[in-house]
Amino acid sequence: MSPKSTAAKKSARPAPPPTLLLLVRHGQTPTTGKLLPGRAPGLHLAEQGREQARVVASRIAELSRVDAVYASPLERTRETAAPIGKALGLGVKADRGLLEADFGEWTGRELSALMKLPEWSTVQRAPSTFRFPGGESFLEMQSRMVGALDRLRSLHPGGVVVAVSHADPIKAAVAHAMGTHLDLFQRIVISPCSVTAIAYHSGGPVVLTVNSTGGSLAELRPS
Repeated sequence: MSPKSTAAKKSARPAPPPTLLLLVRHGQTPTTGKLLPGRAPGLHLAEQGREQARVVASRIAELSRVDAVYASPLERTRETAAPIGKALGLGVKADRGLLEADFGEWTGRELSALMKLPEWSTVQRAPSTFRFPGGESFLEMQSRMVGALDRLRSLHPGGVVVAVSHADPIKAAVAHAMGTHLDLFQRIVISPCSVTAIAYHSGGPVVLTVNSTGGSLAELRPS
């Protein structure tokens, strides 16, 4: 067989099917919008958050196929993932790559107080330059989250994977998938128990939906 024929045969091979990642933010907690809880243990879903988790579980269960469910190890993400796993008949696997950012000395502080700090402007306008005192930088958080998603999709090629995480890591993953600079990621909104869908294929990621909080997910398809 000539080199030209071999090249033509290779080009005729169908592209591998994309892997679909559904990124779910945890449900509402008693501190949502009030404190920066970070990785502090012991924070559970509020009743509204538990209801949000039940709703998103029913939405995801409409999909014809889901291969795995992963969650950040924190209580609020595991409690959100539990009804999803139950609805799908799948166990939930913990993955530290999906953790909230390490806010260091800011962990547990009131947002109203943090907003008065001069550093808050940097967090909003130039987050790529900021490191939380005693904690993680936004760039490190994004690299960790993107690396975790790359690992999960490599474990389930051509599959559908649910990953329950936190607002900032999901926003950072969306910015990376869209080729948007991290300094603009604060313009992305990720609500409690919203679904963000990213399809990863040989040509790169395709963002199918961001911050979906209602309606059917059954028709999610990469174009």
